[in-house]
Amino acid sequence: MASLAERLPINVSGRYYVDASCIDCDQCRSVSAELFGRDKDNGTSFVRRQPVNPDEVAQMNEIIAGCATNSIGDDGV
Repeated sequence: MASLAERLPINVSGRYYVDASCIDCDQCRSVSAELFGRDKDNGTSFVRRQPVNPDEVAQMNEIIAGCATNSIGDDGV
């Protein structure tokens, strides 16, 4: 489970975030390069943009469920 205390500072503000346990596997970015980016300096993914509609929220929840390291958090739960 992602840790809010380990939330990466590069994430945009908002409910969803990537924490320091990310291993840069590219899974989240391959599903949605619009919502996720890559921090090449630290070798991690980050939330580039928060979802803005129900379809994007559903997509984000699918990405969270598929994250191998549980590195994507939802601060709204």
